[in-house]
Amino acid sequence: MKKQAVYYTAGDIAARDIKDLPDEFVLSRHLIYSSPATLAFNSPGAEGFGVKRAGLAIAGSVMLLVAPGCCGRNTSLVSEMKAYEGRFFYLNMDETDIVTGRHLKKIPDAVREIAETTTPKPSLVMICITCTDALLGTDMERICRRAEAECGIHVRPCYMYALTREGRKPPMVHVRESLYTMLKPRKKKANAVNLLGFFAPLMDDCELYALLSSIGVRTVREISRCRDFDEFLTMAEANFNLVLNPEARRAAEVFDKDLKIPSIELTRFYEPDRIHRQYEALAAALGVTFDDGPYYEEARAAVRAFRDRFGELTFSVGECLNADAFELALALIRFGFNVAEVFGTVSEENMVYIRYLADLSPDTRIYANTEPTMIFYEPETACDVTIGKDAGFYHPECPCLPWNSDVQPYGFRGLVALMKGLTGVLEQAGKADRSPAHADGPADRSPTQATACAGATEPDATFPVAAGKGCPIVTGGEEAPSVPGNADAVPAQEGGTK
Repeated sequence: MKKQAVYYTAGDIAARDIKDLPDEFVLSRHLIYSSPATLAFNSPGAEGFGVKRAGLAIAGSVMLLVAPGCCGRNTSLVSEMKAYEGRFFYLNMDETDIVTGRHLKKIPDAVREIAETTTPKPSLVMICITCTDALLGTDMERICRRAEAECGIHVRPCYMYALTREGRKPPMVHVRESLYTMLKPRKKKANAVNLLGFFAPLMDDCELYALLSSIGVRTVREISRCRDFDEFLTMAEANFNLVLNPEARRAAEVFDKDLKIPSIELTRFYEPDRIHRQYEALAAALGVTFDDGPYYEEARAAVRAFRDRFGELTFSVGECLNADAFELALALIRFGFNVAEVFGTVSEENMVYIRYLADLSPDTRIYANTEPTMIFYEPETACDVTIGKDAGFYHPECPCLPWNSDVQPYGFRGLVALMKGLTGVLEQAGKADRSPAHADGPADRSPTQATACAGATEPDATFPVAAGKGCPIVTGGEEAPSVPGNADAVPAQEGGTK
């Protein structure tokens, strides 16, 4: 093994086809190094919203972890969090269980004991199993149906299978599908919409809530804001879904197939013009108009103010953050900053950003976080500030904005919050204000000069949306769902939840 971290420049990667990536960027061709970035997703039970926290997204639910002690031990860290105190139960597997599968007969009894001894009675018991049962070929769906019938309580499976991370249905995709399959058809309400994708809510002041309210949407539901199981069930009343994370696509298919609720997929962007174009496309799909002008100008002003104060900073961008690392890097470069390196996982969906990066900053280094030589990483490029927990680890001498909170930044207000967060870490580090590098730099570009949303002004723009054809699209039928205007609509409360 080379004792030097391997990297390729944006120009190197952009010159290749996605099927011809260097071996370092293809997980199946090397061992996996659990760098700080992969700690958040390499193990489905690790920090952030891994399978365990995601499985407990519904209020009043508890989890029964069925696993050998070595697989379940890190759950103790999660159970120490106040929101999860008293919500984890354990069914330990010994060697005989692994060989014979006898532990499966104990699950219904364990569920019954939980239901009878827990106060208040749980609304749902999630059965979390590990790679051990994946190798045994356990039909946990059948086991859950049996436990549900015997105990009279909702029981659903979730899989902490690191083995399926790169498969057709990774753990975080499956857990969403498992939760939403509990919904039953209800009469639709034209002024209700669901936000799918995250296990924590959008930031309270996100403009998406206000824009939806302006077209008559009175109720915006997110699984994290549902106060109890009964409120969760009302998600079946939605007129349509907005899918904000690609991992929720299969869940959206469940809504479409079982509940006849169509979906529109949106992407998280940090360039104001991309955000604006996407809202235009969403409005067109719904047959309405949005006035996002004030939010658009607020975001542009925040970028200008930050750049004017701190000058032409050089960034290092990681992927352990609430963003696509390459889209964020491209945005920063178009704002007039420099990006020395990006730590990220290259996929077909973000190759478009890399190609534009190659045009503007071909020498930006791209490191594969999971590649074993990253253990030898040594900073070779100077940077002023890092974004992402992993980038901060690699550059401990630089101010770092982790940007990985549970509450999700989104839209124009997400960009404003990013600029505010960066200002805070630079102030804390005592970074002196610097004169701007450009008085009328990229943040002042017109919408036709800056990049637009998929399919707008940039050639060959295929951004990460359903079916890979522009953004956004309606996936549930030939016509966009109707959201009638309502002059009497009241703003949603507490960040959008009625």
